[in-house]
Amino acid sequence: MRIAPKIHLSEEEQQTLTKWSRGRSTPARLVQRAKIILLAEQDLQNIDIAKMLGVMERTVGRWRGRFAKGGLAVIEKDLPRGGRHGTQRAKHEAAIIKKVQEEKPNNATHWTTRELAQAVGTSQNLVFRVLRANGLKPHLVKTFKVSNDLRFEEKLRDVVGLYLNPPEHALVISADEKTSIQALDRTQPELPIKKGRCGTMTHDYKRNGTTTLFAAIEMAEGQVISTCMDKHRHQEWIKFLKLIDKETPSDLDVHLIVDNYATHKHENVKNWLKRHPRFHIHFTPTSSSWLNVIEGFFGKLTRKRLRRGIFKSVADLKRAIKEFIEAHNENPKPFVWTATAEKIIEKVGRARIALHNDPSA
Repeated sequence: MRIAPKIHLSEEEQQTLTKWSRGRSTPARLVQRAKIILLAEQDLQNIDIAKMLGVMERTVGRWRGRFAKGGLAVIEKDLPRGGRHGTQRAKHEAAIIKKVQEEKPNNATHWTTRELAQAVGTSQNLVFRVLRANGLKPHLVKTFKVSNDLRFEEKLRDVVGLYLNPPEHALVISADEKTSIQALDRTQPELPIKKGRCGTMTHDYKRNGTTTLFAAIEMAEGQVISTCMDKHRHQEWIKFLKLIDKETPSDLDVHLIVDNYATHKHENVKNWLKRHPRFHIHFTPTSSSWLNVIEGFFGKLTRKRLRRGIFKSVADLKRAIKEFIEAHNENPKPFVWTATAEKIIEKVGRARIALHNDPSA
């Protein structure tokens, strides 16, 4: 009876295989092999690994055996295959990559596989394979903004310092407004999800008014203080500060992290803060909303409750927001910030260098 070889991984092999198994741009074959070896190290049988990964048992046995004999180097590369070498791919791959990374079509903002194939003089299928193998996705784009705040590092270290090392006998609270939330009602009923079809909603809608959500999240416990108001002037911001003052223990200082919105710096707001010395305001750098933790909560609210919501009135919208926040506060979780100021500054520095070196920037 054949017995599958035992797999023992070093710390370096464990880290490398885990990285391969999770890599979004890692070739699918390598991802599969990494998962096989990681499961094999747990003394699972080949048949059980095959069922878990949806592959043939002999595939599991093959790569388990090869790794036992040759380690990472064996599973990282394919064995030589029969048939002709890919002469067309070798001929056009460099040109495809160059065009995607350095050029744009004359009449569009990005390349399609069809246009790339025509420009290079090859097949659309080959272009697709080259793009996939090199992790290139010209049809996708992510937005970003590098802060130009002259006091960027100073403000960053201040805020991150509060997240990582909060002061004693004090609360660290991230606060902001989510403005102009629309109460949208669809013009036709939605259709439910069913086998072979996702749920559907009409693309058009009826506007029934807006509201502004004022919210603050306390970092140590994750509790959210909130209220909805019709406007978002400095008068409303002061009302929200009063609510925070009322909802938090009076014997604790409050370190409030906010963005640079003019409302937060209004003269009347400054006067209110002078009369309430336990409040300490910490401003995030400009164009750095990602540094304000409450923005993540707003994103969660949008994804889980607002985007697909149907609201026949502003009252319905406010009720939905209130219920969502109440459900959150029933089981809040502390927010744990992990990135140090040094790591963030290093990353932003690389982005600035890339922008400086980009001739189109």
